[in-house]
Amino acid sequence: MPEQTIRRVAVIGGGANDEHDISLASAAAVVRAVRALGLTAVPLTIDRRGGWQLEDHEPVLPARAIARLASCDVTFPVLHGVDGEDGAVAGLLRLTGVPFVGSPVRASALGMDKWITKLVAERLGIRTAPGVLVDDRACVERLHLEPPFVVKPTTGGSSNGVSVVREAGQLEAAIETAQSAGGAALVEAFVDGREVDIALFRDRDGELRAGSTLEIAVADGAVFDREQKYGGSAEFTLPARIAADEHAAIDRAARALYDTLGCAGVARFDFFVTADGVVLNEVNTAPGFTEQSQVPRMYAATGLDYPDLVAALLEASVAGVAVAA
Repeated sequence: MPEQTIRRVAVIGGGANDEHDISLASAAAVVRAVRALGLTAVPLTIDRRGGWQLEDHEPVLPARAIARLASCDVTFPVLHGVDGEDGAVAGLLRLTGVPFVGSPVRASALGMDKWITKLVAERLGIRTAPGVLVDDRACVERLHLEPPFVVKPTTGGSSNGVSVVREAGQLEAAIETAQSAGGAALVEAFVDGREVDIALFRDRDGELRAGSTLEIAVADGAVFDREQKYGGSAEFTLPARIAADEHAAIDRAARALYDTLGCAGVARFDFFVTADGVVLNEVNTAPGFTEQSQVPRMYAATGLDYPDLVAALLEASVAGVAVAA
């Protein structure tokens, strides 16, 4: 790593939500990378009930956890889901005054809310699937959508609570499933297309750096679900098998969203490539971050391996390129 003041790096994992174990895996990978860079890693865990723990699973009061964070030069939070990537941890870390990797409060909160993300994207001229925020079935009927639908929570990740509805009679149960997984339910028209993702981060020099596009092999009529994401059965193609104009459209849309939302650190942008063009699926400001997760694979395909990616994100955070919001 270039000369700088980074010596101690706090790494936060866990979380009081259904992505706890996934976050722990991401945090463990970051700890390994930090140590491989010759730096001191200071792991902290938020348990399933929201309490803080040190590396040896010793429970500590929040004040002691904050003191531990304040003793570090930079923090690398790897919290997925509610009270993590929704801006909660960004707000806490901003108040500590310690630089941190990742998006600030506003970008995290906006990116976590799939409905708000759709509104922002469409204002930018980026297509999204026709959809509606629902409290009950009557909302969908007013939209005049016909099955198939995709029903998902407006907040949450890892495809928790996501269903494909092929018959109208399945809709009520799908809405209940989505609402139980996180807030209101979003009902969207099913998009027939290939899923292609791209990741971006702004480096210490202010350059917005893209990873390779990544195409996910998903069976026709299905969604990229939790089991595929974390069970090892997912098939990725890097770079995605898309035309130059499709790549340009994805890259352009992702950059517009990154800047408009006010992202910092790394963010992943998920699209569908259809016969009629590119359609945004969602934005993830705290994507999975093990060595085998999508984002590290994208950057590895461009020659930036996992430890170097972690180093670049740390350097950017201490250089002050993160958006202060």
